Amino acid sequence: MPCSFVRRRDGSARVEFAFAAPILILVMIGIFEIAMLLFTNAVVEGAVRSASRFGLTGQTTDGVSREAVIIEKIRDGSLGLVEITPDDIDVLVYPSFADVGQPEPFDDADNDGAYDAGEAFSDVNGNGQWDSDMGAAGAGGPGEVVVYRVRYSWPMMTGMLMESFGDSVDMAASIAVRNEPFDPASGT
Repeated sequence: MPCSFVRRRDGSARVEFAFAAPILILVMIGIFEIAMLLFTNAVVEGAVRSASRFGLTGQTTDGVSREAVIIEKIRDGSLGLVEITPDDIDVLVYPSFADVGQPEPFDDADNDGAYDAGEAFSDVNGNGQWDSDMGAAGAGGPGEVVVYRVRYSWPMMTGMLMESFGDSVDMAASIAVRNEPFDPASGT
């Protein structure tokens, strides 16, 4: 008489689930990790957009600079998901949209395609040195092009994706706008 133990199916679902559960759990954790990363980036992008809407109007607050209000709007708008310091925020003014992210023009004396110390350059942003990005710090005046940029690191919540991304993911959010033709004297 054959062994009834071989024909029994009781518990087979449990064994199959034991094999599939770890994979399913890892996939769910990975989806949660990536979803939080995307959600945080969307929130910070919204904060940058909100700050740029304030900045392009030329509004001022008594006793507080426009730049300080812009930084505070970005920090408040990030909902505390990431610790954003003033060093993480760039507010840069450019002559035109075509100049955004471009280096200051220079005379390439040795024709190597790169700026070398001592080569003549046009100091577009007025800081006395050649820069790989010609943007000048500040929120700009009426009709000027301004870029609002935030760089931050999102720490991985679990160790699962650290092999692919490291301990954290470097993220950025930015927007380029042209300021409205406001009256700088009145702040509106």
